[in-house]
Amino acid sequence: MVDKRVSTSNMLIYAFIATIAFLCLLPMWLLVTTSLMNARELAKEGVKLFPRHISFEAYRVLLYGGINTLGTAYYVTFLSTLLGTVMALLITASAGYALSSPMLKGAGSISLYFYITMLFSGGMVPWYLINYKLGVFNNFFALVIPSLLFNPFNLFLVRNFMKQLPVSLGESARMDGASEYMIAWRIYLPLSAPVLATITLFYGLGYWNSWWNAIMLIEDQTLFPLQYLLVRIRSSLAAMRLSNISGGAERPPTIPVQNAVTLVTIGPIILLYPFLQRFFIKGIVIGAVKG
Repeated sequence: MVDKRVSTSNMLIYAFIATIAFLCLLPMWLLVTTSLMNARELAKEGVKLFPRHISFEAYRVLLYGGINTLGTAYYVTFLSTLLGTVMALLITASAGYALSSPMLKGAGSISLYFYITMLFSGGMVPWYLINYKLGVFNNFFALVIPSLLFNPFNLFLVRNFMKQLPVSLGESARMDGASEYMIAWRIYLPLSAPVLATITLFYGLGYWNSWWNAIMLIEDQTLFPLQYLLVRIRSSLAAMRLSNISGGAERPPTIPVQNAVTLVTIGPIILLYPFLQRFFIKGIVIGAVKG
């Protein structure tokens, strides 16, 4: 008969895990409460676990403050993330399948070529000039193309994962008359779902959090993504705060607005991660250690 009593050691382990979980959730909770605090109360009493008065002033400034259109920034970020992630996933999966195939001559040399790009960069000026010459400047594709071709680390994860799949799968399909396209899309890619889900998360996070391309290549305010919008809001609020201090006016809710924008920007990623979590560990472990 199994003893259902909880031992002292188990209670200590549970208490330790609960404490760690609380400490991990505490910053997120403070982010929420601070975004709902009045600027005057926050400046006077500091950050609190439970604010005395709930204020949506920060969210009103965010939506109607005239700094930028949040809906437009959301639309641009969502569309660039979706398009960029799908395109990058297709390119990386195709290249990973090709490099994992024993039929590709010189696969090792090609892999070394991609590996070198992980160690050395061409520099910011050549990167900017190439994008400008290609016409990837001040348009929507400036948020997608520069980050598209492509992340070598993700490529090697896919290649190493596919290398551990049985070679006989492809050989049997070729004997039955299947083309390389059919072998890749009907056999290898479905079996590689864990690693593909992993790099989907990587690409999605990269595009969603991207701000560098907007700073360097975007001038049209209607094309600003969320992360760059956050930078502009901070700069605008800092300028407003200095102006109001010198003029004796009330200070704008700088910190609550920053936290409100942070919650708005990280929300979709938090919702996406649970759907990919069950693939994540398996994909990155197998892709990292094989090959």
